[in-house]
Amino acid sequence: MRTTKRVTAERKTERMELRMTPTVRATIERAVAVSGLTAGDLAFEAARRVIEDQERMNRMILADADRDLFVRAMLNPPEPAPRLVAAMKRLRTA
Repeated sequence: MRTTKRVTAERKTERMELRMTPTVRATIERAVAVSGLTAGDLAFEAARRVIEDQERMNRMILADADRDLFVRAMLNPPEPAPRLVAAMKRLRTA
């Protein structure tokens, strides 16, 4: 029984070859057998999950106090430190 939903009826025209150890192949074949997915669909689902996990890790989630502090700093930035002012002057004259 298939467990994926097809979002579009896109034709499968691309091919990808992989070299792997016998252990990796056996693991993939076992996953195909128990999931009901094709090897390609299984690879796609794994890749999609990796991307979703990475995107989730890249999102910044702040507690209320942290968010308020960030917003205050953006709306009322502190004066630049003397070392930063000196570095900007050096950059402009370079």
